[in-house]
Amino acid sequence: MSTDTAVLQYRAEMLRVHSINMTSASASGHPTTCMSAAEIMSVLFFDEMRYDPRDPDSLANDEFVLSKGHAAPVLYAAYAEAGTIPVAELAELRNFDSRLEGHPIPGRAPGVRVATGSLGQGLAAAIGMALAINHDGGSQRVYALLGDGEMAEGSVWEAMNLAPHLGVSNLCAILDMNRLGQSDPTLFGWDGAGYAAKAAAFGWDVHECDGHDVAALQAALAAARAADRPSFIVARTVKGKGVSFLEDHEAMHGKAVPDNQQDAALAEVQARIAAIGTPELPAVGGAPAAAPNGPAAGGPLTLTTSYEKGAKIATRKAYGAALAKLGAAAPDLFVLDADVKNSTFTDAFFAAFPERSVECYIAEQNMIGIATGLQARGKRAFAATFAAFLSRAYDQIRMAAHSHANLKLAGSHTGVSIGEDGASQMGLEDVSMLRAVLGSAVLCPADGVAAEKLTCLSANHDGVSYVRTARPDVAVIYGNDEEFALGGSKVLRSSLADRVTLVGAGVTLHEALAAADLLAAEGIAARVIDCYSIKPLDEAGLRAAAAATEAIVTAEDHFPEGGLGEAVAVAVSGTATPVHVLAVRRTPHSGKGAELLAEQGLDAAGIAAAARSALV
Repeated sequence: MSTDTAVLQYRAEMLRVHSINMTSASASGHPTTCMSAAEIMSVLFFDEMRYDPRDPDSLANDEFVLSKGHAAPVLYAAYAEAGTIPVAELAELRNFDSRLEGHPIPGRAPGVRVATGSLGQGLAAAIGMALAINHDGGSQRVYALLGDGEMAEGSVWEAMNLAPHLGVSNLCAILDMNRLGQSDPTLFGWDGAGYAAKAAAFGWDVHECDGHDVAALQAALAAARAADRPSFIVARTVKGKGVSFLEDHEAMHGKAVPDNQQDAALAEVQARIAAIGTPELPAVGGAPAAAPNGPAAGGPLTLTTSYEKGAKIATRKAYGAALAKLGAAAPDLFVLDADVKNSTFTDAFFAAFPERSVECYIAEQNMIGIATGLQARGKRAFAATFAAFLSRAYDQIRMAAHSHANLKLAGSHTGVSIGEDGASQMGLEDVSMLRAVLGSAVLCPADGVAAEKLTCLSANHDGVSYVRTARPDVAVIYGNDEEFALGGSKVLRSSLADRVTLVGAGVTLHEALAAADLLAAEGIAARVIDCYSIKPLDEAGLRAAAAATEAIVTAEDHFPEGGLGEAVAVAVSGTATPVHVLAVRRTPHSGKGAELLAEQGLDAAGIAAAARSALV
């Protein structure tokens, strides 16, 4: 399509009018950053992109990611001009009962697949979408609009580094280079040649243009469409463009046009609209390509295990085995790695299904962003690394929850039990991080059977889920017919004479079982519970244990804050039964896993000692 430039300029000016009006109605928002992007959005939505404005969420459409999410009003304005949103609805921006949020949220605003607004994340999500389209044999393209302020985020450069390597030639990133950030000018201002050189050095097809010249934007996008690699367009713009007293104004970020200046601002824009006249407006969107023919997400998955009780296997290894099984059953399942697949054992999946395996290298933020983009196009996306390194990507994880993302995470090398590698490699905050994510499931398997079946539960969970695996080889304690459920637990030792309840998960469950044996030799009966589902938690089972015993002792290979012990204490609050929390409370260091557990009081002897003290 090559829409007349007068039509596109008319649309751009209308986007400015809407952006000013809607932010003024809400007395908040970012009109000036919307105004800098007006021509870019006009050319994209009314010339370049193929989409059905009556069905903005269709997978047949080209994709658009507004990485500079604070420019949400101009996105809503584009959909209003396209007929997707009633123009009158724009006045409801940011209202309590409005679907037009201050930053775009999937499931509310039409056509939005990933939440943005925490800057630096949109490009990675766009890569994931492009990968999904290519895997399905689709011809859709993906466009991501970035702000120059967010180009200071390292996550953007992780994405810039990887995209050419992945060969996503159906991806086009456009930089709205308007020079101004929130509190100061951006790092590189209007140095378009500098941005272009950086992008070219990473292997992108690069174009520079005046971001307010619709013909120049059309030409740049046409060249990008013909490229054999991802394209990066540096569009030089002016923040507040179109209103003389707002242009390049350093103190207007995040502020609606003052009431006493709104009429004057609109008058300048309306004067240009009057000069253009009322052009004949062609149909919007063009003809979308056929919907991709890749496999859609299927129903619930199942798997079978074949472990021998007493045999030893690390839960991280069983996790990898489960992924390989699930991959054979689910052609929509993708696995992403951060250069540790021979430690997380996701290499089994990579070997079996290379076309659905994405090596993201040591760039965890980008890995989570790509996974979010993949699931936005209907894929089951599993991402695994050392648990400690997920902390780097926590912002991406929390934003995935705001995207209602069906994101599957796994963290290996959890706790001091990893041994000699030392504190930098020990995941000791991961449970608290993932418990805090809205709607998440946090699962901690204690043996190979549990690891495989909890991985399957993770695959079937709708939302963010996390499987916490460990490095040591541990004995298989469950039979292959054992079943697990979200919010469930397992009572492994129990009698009417129980005086204390020992609660463990993962490695500490084995220590709790051994502690129960030590206590039994002294005539103290102990109930042992496997809290494999840390979130949601089996509150009913724990309260029953609290009612039946004199004390609860929890043991976790994790810091106490936000971990298993605190979750159990909350679950049984209001009962008379005290909860004694054993956790990692001393600075860890290198050593044998058994030595480190003993130092923290998390081995069988330490747990037994805590139980005795609790019963005094």
